[in-house]
Amino acid sequence: GAETGSKEKQNIGETLKHILPEDLLKDGLIPEFIGRLPVVVTLSALEEDALVRILTEPKNALVKQYQKLFALDGVKLVFDEDALRQIAREVLKHKTGARGLRAILEDIMRNVMFEIPSMEGVSLCRVTKDVICKHLDPVLTMSSGKTSQMPRQHVASA
Repeated sequence: GAETGSKEKQNIGETLKHILPEDLLKDGLIPEFIGRLPVVVTLSALEEDALVRILTEPKNALVKQYQKLFALDGVKLVFDEDALRQIAREVLKHKTGARGLRAILEDIMRNVMFEIPSMEGVSLCRVTKDVICKHLDPVLTMSSGKTSQMPRQHVASA
């Protein structure tokens, strides 16, 4: 006749908000250690909007870092809003948090970053949602107005 818990997945951060020192003791922490923890704080998982803000807003945001690198070669780098949101969705899917943002951006930008310095006349590099979803290289616009895009080669890491 006991009540069974719901089968819904509950957010672990929400559950941990209600933790008490007695719970820590029951889970094996020694009382001397628990006494030295005056406050127990939990962090909630990042959501899509927060990840997009991490990509774009801070002074040293990843998008700004890549834009600066491309500017050294005289190329303007532009990320579509849909592309930024798709990057955030990929991070959420892989559950890698904010640190996963750099890995995804490096995978997207790796080939084009090393090819652009040897190419002449590239004025714009645009990252679209298709670049992330279909594993394409970013769209390059030449000074003449011509655009090009080719499938991205994945490098196997050893």
